[in-house]
Amino acid sequence: GVEVGPQPQGVARADVLDKMRKIVKHGLDFVQLFNEGKEFPPCTIEVFKIMEKVDYPRNKNGEIIAIIHPKLQDQDWQPLKNGDPLFLTLDGEVISYQGNCTVYPTFINEAAYYEKKQAFVKTGKIKLTAKHLRSSVS
Repeated sequence: GVEVGPQPQGVARADVLDKMRKIVKHGLDFVQLFNEGKEFPPCTIEVFKIMEKVDYPRNKNGEIIAIIHPKLQDQDWQPLKNGDPLFLTLDGEVISYQGNCTVYPTFINEAAYYEKKQAFVKTGKIKLTAKHLRSSVS
């Protein structure tokens, strides 16, 4: 599967559809070249690995008591460092990120995840290395 976004639920956006088409085309081009015997050199790529799903702050009754801080909103994949604002309580108190490493939040304040008790996902940036790749079929 390919998920390209973000976009509001039930909305069809031309720019997102175009990105999805390009990604699928690149995937199909790779499969064709691989099947034709093309050798791909070793490579390294940076990816984001899910570390933790973070819920909204809640009271003892399970009700949300804070919203995503305005400085975090729409900052998917941007570095979040210790002390950066995460949430804003309904009383105006800022709740900051308390962590020993920089993380990269994503799926920030997505409507589809409220019912899953997920305000955002913390990811870490890692590097993956692939050896050369070539089809064994001649």
